[in-house]
Amino acid sequence: MDKLFDVSGKAAVITGATGVLCSEMARELGRRGAKVAVLGLEDDLTELIANQIKQEGGTAIGEVCNVLHKGSLIKARDAVMEAFGRIDILINGAGGNKKDATVSPNLSFFDIPADALEWVFNLNILGTILSTQVFGEVMAKQGKGSVINISSMNSYRPLTNIVAYSAAKAGINNFTQWMAVHFNQNYSADIRVNAIAPGFFLTNQNRFLLVDEKTGEPTPRAKQILSHTPMNRYGVPEDLLGTIIWLCSDASSFVNGVVVPIDGGFSAYSGV
Repeated sequence: MDKLFDVSGKAAVITGATGVLCSEMARELGRRGAKVAVLGLEDDLTELIANQIKQEGGTAIGEVCNVLHKGSLIKARDAVMEAFGRIDILINGAGGNKKDATVSPNLSFFDIPADALEWVFNLNILGTILSTQVFGEVMAKQGKGSVINISSMNSYRPLTNIVAYSAAKAGINNFTQWMAVHFNQNYSADIRVNAIAPGFFLTNQNRFLLVDEKTGEPTPRAKQILSHTPMNRYGVPEDLLGTIIWLCSDASSFVNGVVVPIDGGFSAYSGV
C-alpha cells in the first residue's frame, strides 16, 4: 500500500496554491516527497509557501502565474521544467467566487453586472482550460500524468444566489470528463483527468456568505448548510488531502473522468 500511494519524486504543479485549500495540498505533497511548484498571483505568498515546504525538508519553487494569461502560464511552465524536468501532477486550484456576482438583498439577479459574471466564469472555466493546455501538453509528450480539477458541491445542485459560480463549477465537471477522454484517445492511456467536489469549507471566497461581517456570527445561510450536512461541520483543508494523494498516486491508476465528492454527506442528504 505504501508503494501504491507513493508520490515521492513526482513533480507537481498547483495553480491557486496560495489559497487556503491548495496551499495545504502543496505542503502535504511536499511532506510526501513530491517536488512542488507553488503558483499564484502574489510573489511573496508563493515564495512563503515554497519556503515552508523547503523548511520541512521538501523541494519546492514559487512562481507568479496568472491562469488567464497564456503567456504567464508558459513562463511558469518553463520555470517548472527548468527546475524539475517534468510534470507528473497538475492541480487546477485557481478559482473562486466574488460578491458582485452573487444575489443578495442589495443586488438582484437582474442587476448583476456582466463583468462580474465574466470574471467568475473566466477564472473557474477558462483558467482551468488554459492551464490544462499549457501544463497538460508536457504530460502528453511524456505519455503519463494526473490532472486534478477543483469542482464543488454547487456543480451537483446549484445553490441559491451563487449563479455564476454554480454554473462555472458544473462546467468543470463536464470539462473533466471531456479532457479525460480526449487525452486517452489522442495522447496516452496513462494520463488521467479527475476532479474533487468539496462541500462547505470556510475560505476567503465564501466567508462573506457564511459569517456576518458585522457580528462575526454564522449567517442564516451558514446554519442551513450545517443542518443539511450530516457530519454537522465545515470541512477543514486536511479533509481533502487523502483524496488528493490517492488521485495523484498509482493507487488510482484506473480512475479517470470522475468527480469525487468530499462533503460530509451533504450530497447524500435529502433534508428529511
